[in-house]
Amino acid sequence: MKKIFAFEQHGTSCRREVLAGATTFLTMAYIIIVNPAILEVAGIPRGPSTTATIVAAAFGTTIMGLYAKRPFAIAPYMGENAFISFTVVKALGFSWQEALGAVFIAGVLFIALTALKVRRWLAEAIPLSLKCSFAVGIGLFITFIGLNETGIVVPGVPGAPVKLGNLSQQPVMLAICGLLLTIALMLRKVRGAIVIGILATALLSFLSGVTPLPAALVSMPPSLSPIALQIDLSGILDPKFFPVVLTIFIMAFVDTIGTLIGLSARADLLDRNGNLPEIEKPMLADALATTLAPLMGTTTTGAYIESAAGIEEGGRTGFTALVTAFLFLLALFFAPLFTAVPPHAYGIALIVIGSFMISPVTRLDFTDTSEVIPAFLTIVLISFTYNIGVGITAGLLSWPFCKAVSGRVREVPAGAWILALLSLSFFLFCPKM
Repeated sequence: MKKIFAFEQHGTSCRREVLAGATTFLTMAYIIIVNPAILEVAGIPRGPSTTATIVAAAFGTTIMGLYAKRPFAIAPYMGENAFISFTVVKALGFSWQEALGAVFIAGVLFIALTALKVRRWLAEAIPLSLKCSFAVGIGLFITFIGLNETGIVVPGVPGAPVKLGNLSQQPVMLAICGLLLTIALMLRKVRGAIVIGILATALLSFLSGVTPLPAALVSMPPSLSPIALQIDLSGILDPKFFPVVLTIFIMAFVDTIGTLIGLSARADLLDRNGNLPEIEKPMLADALATTLAPLMGTTTTGAYIESAAGIEEGGRTGFTALVTAFLFLLALFFAPLFTAVPPHAYGIALIVIGSFMISPVTRLDFTDTSEVIPAFLTIVLISFTYNIGVGITAGLLSWPFCKAVSGRVREVPAGAWILALLSLSFFLFCPKM
């Protein structure tokens, strides 16, 4: 095991990787409940959708661990699932079978582009300043999610979109105590600080009656038969279907690139040019999972930003991903137990993680406006639109524009222009989300 994953080479150990994988799982276990709930709006039955969510996550994360050997977990993307349910099905009138057909087409395209190394070529065309901004933007986005999940920050009113939550509420008080405990443990360099914080907060929540204990600890997984292999590709001939496929493709494409680079920056896996060596391997894992997911009955999958939790606990190899995948498989039978962890418990981990992901901002050249503005737009739009894809496409579009306007068009590689055109098409043709 040590030789396969080269623990010593990456400065880690089997024990540390197990802890990292468990931490990643705990911070993203909410997807087991949230994804089926969102897809139910599209008419996909919740029970089978829960099984599909777990199977897709376990499959993709296993491929990531065994083939790509990276500490990243894969699961159905938040954002893309809402796009499918509320826009493609509810607003545009397509069936959920047709919507999953669009996801399948995008997955096949990803496999082809990855095999031809086009995705790698495009990823390496992204300038270092934008790669740094991906990490920073994702870090702030994770923090914002954590603040919302814990109730420390809540939706506001028109003119003031967010505001301070009610700090006297028990869940918020527990979250603050858990956050302080986690920070204290990290400052004392206690291994497992994040997972200890999550479990301690959850335990206090159960003991105080804030969070009810699950009615059952073990349950058989619902059958996949009502939704498996139900994709409908007939809509591909409908011109109205093109923007749907295009949007799914671009959202997943930029989300994956941005997340992989952002997480790799935090894990010190990037080379001196800011590139992730053998990036086509994690991209292929993502592509294979995205192709399988609609066949199982769920939406676009990809590398999860919550993988940053495991990285903070020292996860550096694919063994972290394998541990996470194993826990997802266990969740098929222990879903009530794993999903009982309340948002105010795992939300504190996201807040802490975000603080460690902003350091790449120091690598920006603040004397070069043509680099700073695109990076700034990427960072703020990822957080303020609550959408990684929007922020990344804004950066990919504005960077060559700024270079061209400043008379430095020769600095823009061909791949960056292609990414800019894809980003422009996203804003022009994307149905309203």
